[in-house]
Amino acid sequence: MDDIYSAKILQHAGNVTRLGVLPDADASASAHSRLCGSKLTVYLNLADGRVSGFSHELKACALGQASSAIMAETIIGATPAEIRDARDKMRVMLKEGGEGPDGRFAEMRCLLPVKDYPARHGSVMLTFEATVKALDALERGPALAEAVGRDV
Repeated sequence: MDDIYSAKILQHAGNVTRLGVLPDADASASAHSRLCGSKLTVYLNLADGRVSGFSHELKACALGQASSAIMAETIIGATPAEIRDARDKMRVMLKEGGEGPDGRFAEMRCLLPVKDYPARHGSVMLTFEATVKALDALERGPALAEAVGRDV
């Protein structure tokens, strides 16, 4: 299990940015990992079809913190399609041995060792699940789209 807590993963986990509520968020969504108890709420803004603002409130294990930190570092400027594609590639990486996301989300590949620990997949995916949920709510709804809940 030590290989899933590499220096790179721990560095990300210890350097989470964009914490707190984004006051003028266009959307927010929460996700919860039943297995480890990690909880995450994301807040985001979209402008011209790209993420222009992002923040999150996070109570998670080191793996959840690491993936959330990478999301916070890389999401500004991403399109909803890029985010959904990265989420899908993360799932394939963890469950089927795929290579993982590329482009702006390529740093997520540092979480590859987690593939051997299915009980940890939910924590790693939490940031993607909440973010995509917020994007889905934005596409469906009015000014402030809020989607809460969802266990992963």
